Amino acid sequence: MKLTSSLALAAAFLASDAAYGQNCCGTVQSYRLEYRQVMEERQVTAYRIENETVYDERQVTSYKPVWETQIRERRYVVAKPVYETSEREERYTVQKPVYETQIRDESYDVVKNVYETSEREERYTVQRPVYETSMRDERYTVRREVIETAEREEAYTVMEPVTTYRPVQIDQGQYVTQYAMQPGAVRTRLAWTQSGYQIDPLTGAAVYQRGGLAWTPMQAPAVVVPQTVYQPNVVTAQVPQTSLVPRTEVRKVPVQTVRYVDEEMVRQVPVQTCRMVNEEQVRKVPVTVCRQVVERVEKQTPVQVMRMVTEEQVRKVPVTTMKWVNEEKVDQETVRVCKQEAVVQTVQVPRIVEKRTPVTYTYRVPHYVVNRVPLDPCGNPISTVVPSTSGEVLRKEPTAPSKSDDATQKPSLPSTFGPVDERVNTNKPTEAPAPEGSTQKSSTDGAPTK
Repeated sequence: MKLTSSLALAAAFLASDAAYGQNCCGTVQSYRLEYRQVMEERQVTAYRIENETVYDERQVTSYKPVWETQIRERRYVVAKPVYETSEREERYTVQKPVYETQIRDESYDVVKNVYETSEREERYTVQRPVYETSMRDERYTVRREVIETAEREEAYTVMEPVTTYRPVQIDQGQYVTQYAMQPGAVRTRLAWTQSGYQIDPLTGAAVYQRGGLAWTPMQAPAVVVPQTVYQPNVVTAQVPQTSLVPRTEVRKVPVQTVRYVDEEMVRQVPVQTCRMVNEEQVRKVPVTVCRQVVERVEKQTPVQVMRMVTEEQVRKVPVTTMKWVNEEKVDQETVRVCKQEAVVQTVQVPRIVEKRTPVTYTYRVPHYVVNRVPLDPCGNPISTVVPSTSGEVLRKEPTAPSKSDDATQKPSLPSTFGPVDERVNTNKPTEAPAPEGSTQKSSTDGAPTK
């Protein structure tokens, strides 16, 4: 955008210069703009980073295990049992049965029934039915049927056979003989039982039972019995299966529709009415009366009664007492002891040191310089451009008008190009703005990015 505006200003300047640059002979002076790129060299100092590895020596102490064998005495206490036998007197109570015979009165009363029969009159009322017949009109409705025939589409299903294969599990097992332990039979035998409290199965209460022989269930030893067991072996087989698949078809079926028409009719219906008439009757009913007579039956029964007599007895019971005696023992055992031995080593530890090295390089910055070159009537340049070492451009115009005439005829020009003279000095050339795609860098910029 800046370059376009500079070109527009230069074109306006040339148009104004052609307007007032007429001489006395009526000739018109024309110019042409020339763009030249000047490269300016600049030096920049940058720093390059270099990494250097430096090794530092350090003293490191490590410990290594050293195993030694030592013999140690282990003292421990062992408790030994010492048995002592003594006798003590044990007093216990024994209950002995004493049988006595007593006479018990078991007299009882016997009740006998004595039946007496008599007759009495009983009056009762009987309802006798009386039937009367009468006629009455009965209206009823008769529905006559009217049959109409029509056709309708009926969808029906046809079953088609389709054969598929399905996997079937077939058992190809066999019978195998296995041996099992069968518990022995339980039989009741006479065995000695200890005295103590037991639960009465009838009352559920705890009852003290003396020791002695009692019938006790005992189980016989187990017996190895062979058993034939079926061992399955399932095999998968493909069995063809024919199934019927439904298929829907449509057909026209004649349909008869029955429509009923109501018709009212009258008929004579006989009606029989039943009327109940009360009638009193008398009948004789036999009555049987039962009377009870009590008779006393005397019965004396001898009963044998058992009575328990308590008797104290003394017996000597051997008692074995065990006491523990501590005894000290000494064992020698071999023990491996691990000791840590210090070892000092010198190691080198790497360390990275960063260095910055200055580097000076030169780069060029482009500048655009605009020069105005006068043209003759044929369009050829009439000036000689001599570039100097300092960047100045000198132009000679021998046929240009005088300065006084220019002052009276030329209007004021834009300040961008400065005053116009016969000899244009371009010690400070006008820098045209760089195109948008070019990059300009100042001396304060760093090194170009790589």
